[in-house]
Amino acid sequence: MVDIEATGGLVTGGMIAGAVEKPTGHAGEVHMACSDCGEPVSGKFCSNCGQPTHVHRSLLHLGEELLHGVMHFDARIWRTLPLLLLNPGKLTREWIHGKRTRYVSPLAIFLFTVFLMFFALSFGGAEVVRSQSLDEQLADARIAVTELQTSIAETEARAAADEPGAAGVLTGLQAGLAGAQGRVKALEEARTAAPRPDGLQPGSWQAGLADSVRDGSFHVGFGDEKTEEKILHKLANPDFAVYKIQQTAYKFAFLLIPLSIPFVWLLFLWRRGFTWYDHGVFVLYSLTFMSILTMAIGILGRSESWGTSTIASLLMLSVPLHMLAQLKGTYGLSWFSALWRTLVLLSFCVLTISIFLVAIIVMGLTG
Repeated sequence: MVDIEATGGLVTGGMIAGAVEKPTGHAGEVHMACSDCGEPVSGKFCSNCGQPTHVHRSLLHLGEELLHGVMHFDARIWRTLPLLLLNPGKLTREWIHGKRTRYVSPLAIFLFTVFLMFFALSFGGAEVVRSQSLDEQLADARIAVTELQTSIAETEARAAADEPGAAGVLTGLQAGLAGAQGRVKALEEARTAAPRPDGLQPGSWQAGLADSVRDGSFHVGFGDEKTEEKILHKLANPDFAVYKIQQTAYKFAFLLIPLSIPFVWLLFLWRRGFTWYDHGVFVLYSLTFMSILTMAIGILGRSESWGTSTIASLLMLSVPLHMLAQLKGTYGLSWFSALWRTLVLLSFCVLTISIFLVAIIVMGLTG
């Protein structure tokens, strides 16, 4: 079943996106005065407030407004998306320099794509990452045992020939084989065990975490007893904990904006002519691209075919390339200047995402 909260988030995101934009409407018959502010008009739009001079009152237009509010569907999106994906530097630069009528605003498209991303990913259920079934885990464990046995046979031959270091490697491989065989045995026992009363899959990470919380072996050093109890209560039901973290992530995705802007500002600390607003536009369009990319990778990752998984992995390579193109085009940098800033910005991105994830996990488990 589609996540209802994610659906609500999609609708809300579309409404927010429409709210932060100037009304575009569809003009029809020109009236002599604006029906909103009363100013004389001579064209399709009021020069004072921007409202269309023809006010529609048909049921068909009501459906059109709903479609526009939810999907933010107008011609500008088709001019914005190609540039965002293929020439982000030009898009960002033109918006900063005032060429804005033809494009969707960075805040509007960011809000919409973030909520659309979580809506699309919610089709897979509450879990962000699909856990392997017991049969899959057991198959992987048996393959690992076979590979270790092959490696041990080869190493024994090298040890018999008195090859230096072979004896030490053999000892390590034998220890690894013992661990792998123990895992195979544990998985076989879990597969034949009776179903758990809590409905969790025996041998899964969810079951292991729930058992650790319930037997008291899992501890949270948060400093506040009530907060720790709240966290442990959620962790005792891992699927619910993951669900809460996922919901918190989309509700507070906007925190990525204030977290990211200072790092971009640091890259141009000694260069004049760039404002915090410029960096904010850069961050919003960049985060929008990352949301679209995450959505595409998430959808492709659900397929079991080798081809789609490979495409999803290759798409990750577009992150530094997009960042490089956007930096160079937005700020008018040389290739060298854009390249080193891209490398530094990638490091900043890792730090920003780490801070965001820690904050989201804490808020999700304590909220």
